[in-house]
Amino acid sequence: MRTENEMMDAILETAGNNDNVRAVYMNDSRTNPNVPKDIFQDYDIVYVVKETSPLIDDKSWLKVFGELLMIQEPDKNDRMAGIQKEPSNSYGYLMLFADGNRIDLQLQSIEGMLQRYLSDKLTVPLMDKDHILPPIVKPTDIDYHIKKPTEAQFFSSCNNFWWCQQNVAKGIWRDELPYAKNMFECIIRPHLDEAVSWWIGIQSNFGVSSGKSGKYFKKYLPDAYWEMYRATYSDGNYNNFWEAVFTACSLFHELAREVAESLEYTYPEQDDRNMMRYMERVRNLPNDAEGIY
Repeated sequence: MRTENEMMDAILETAGNNDNVRAVYMNDSRTNPNVPKDIFQDYDIVYVVKETSPLIDDKSWLKVFGELLMIQEPDKNDRMAGIQKEPSNSYGYLMLFADGNRIDLQLQSIEGMLQRYLSDKLTVPLMDKDHILPPIVKPTDIDYHIKKPTEAQFFSSCNNFWWCQQNVAKGIWRDELPYAKNMFECIIRPHLDEAVSWWIGIQSNFGVSSGKSGKYFKKYLPDAYWEMYRATYSDGNYNNFWEAVFTACSLFHELAREVAESLEYTYPEQDDRNMMRYMERVRNLPNDAEGIY
């Protein structure tokens, strides 16, 4: 696997040798001082170009980066799906190479760069042939820090977490595993994750990021809470699924109540108690039940 220095040399040498490329910058995890480096980090690179079309019409130049294992062109896929995009402004190549390295390369017009360059505080300039890149501050991940919820956001999250439990419960009772799993993972889990993130935010004075999809939860949660969170993932066995659901409810109860107390918000205790009783009842219903109570 090529080293970071070898990859950066290839990226910058290619840009330097191509007159169409006028500037280069990088963002995302490799520019974030709070993210530990590892072998799976992408190289999120932007080439600011005079014209995108020469680098789109003839893709043979991409070979300079190495042997491709797979490539994705999101803008091309969108156009094939009928979504209109303007490739003259920007165009992306997501490239995975045979040695395991990955480059997410965005071609960007100068006009497009001027619209977007300062919007990401993790941006680092790498090359600027014509001094067109605006001045930018030292990279920081402050834009990705956990945000304190408003009381309305907190109430809505709690309300939806408890309301949608009935859908999981009836899905399990009906033996509709895909429906029940979808409700739990796609509707309920995001609210559990909000509670986890807000709790972490309070402990850190909202000064850290919990990472995309909560990937840093383990780093910031106490062991006991992390083990509860980990136990919210289950297989297709309904008994295990029920255990995961009730563990998620217990964890949400603990964390959301602490968040409410810290922020002086009201936690919906009655909804919590009522839905826990309801789910216990549904869990114990016989398959031929004609009524819930």
